[in-house]
Amino acid sequence: MTDQRKIDVVGVPLDLGAGLRGVDVGPSAMRHAGLVPRLRQLGHDVVDVGNLPTPVAESVEEGSHSARFAQSVAEVCRALRSSVCASLLRGATPLILGGDHSLAAGSIAGVLDQRPDVRVIWFDAHGDLNTPATTPSGNVHGMPLAVALGQAPDLFPGLDWDQRRLSPERVVLVGVRSLDPGERDLVRHLGLRVFTIADVDKLGIYEVIQRALDHLKPPDGTLHVSFDVDIVDPLFAPGVGTPASGGITIREAHLALETIAQTRMLCSAEIVEVNAIRDHENRTGQLATDLILSAFGQTIL
Repeated sequence: MTDQRKIDVVGVPLDLGAGLRGVDVGPSAMRHAGLVPRLRQLGHDVVDVGNLPTPVAESVEEGSHSARFAQSVAEVCRALRSSVCASLLRGATPLILGGDHSLAAGSIAGVLDQRPDVRVIWFDAHGDLNTPATTPSGNVHGMPLAVALGQAPDLFPGLDWDQRRLSPERVVLVGVRSLDPGERDLVRHLGLRVFTIADVDKLGIYEVIQRALDHLKPPDGTLHVSFDVDIVDPLFAPGVGTPASGGITIREAHLALETIAQTRMLCSAEIVEVNAIRDHENRTGQLATDLILSAFGQTIL
């Protein structure tokens, strides 16, 4: 039986953190695939609060080449932090539709405000563990997890990352298959629990998720899922911000999220990096929507 919830859907059409434009259309792609009515069909009480205001790149200063548009991204993240806080305070589950993954610096800040014991499962082909000192590109969508772990406390001002951080033992990365040298060093330095795509191949996705949950031991209502659609192989999800071949299958993605749904520990979630411009007939937007349904209790029977 589906765990019926209050769900607040908020779109964050942010693409300043990415190297390629187009993920700003992601929230519309998922809504177009019927996200809200389909969640309601599962029995959830859903409020679509609309999109947060986000600037376009042409209207703001790029700033430092090692952290492009960081100030403008921080402004959006501050608004998202407030939105997430408000949802949790009213007993709802915030569901964030991205947009690029830099928004996670704001969503996780908001969750921490209300759930200090939050645990995070980070589904991604990439580590998002770069800092301005290590980034090869200067794109800040490759930095939000490093920020949340306290490795770049001044990057996004106004989010209090200079005063608090996620403990490394409260984070698990799943599906990683592309890490930059600085990210590898940080994984070793912090002792982060990472299940690479090779681990998924060897163990199977169900066992990986079970081990991730065993490692995190989340108390009820403290699990945040951050899901970058590029974890799925581009054969199945062509419309993503930073595609990398060799990802998980559609069924593995569904099983991972169905397994998490069965724990009833979810307190918040985001699904990011759907790039409608690179997509074909909204295949990836439809897939992202289907995966959200799995995370919120949809099963075959």
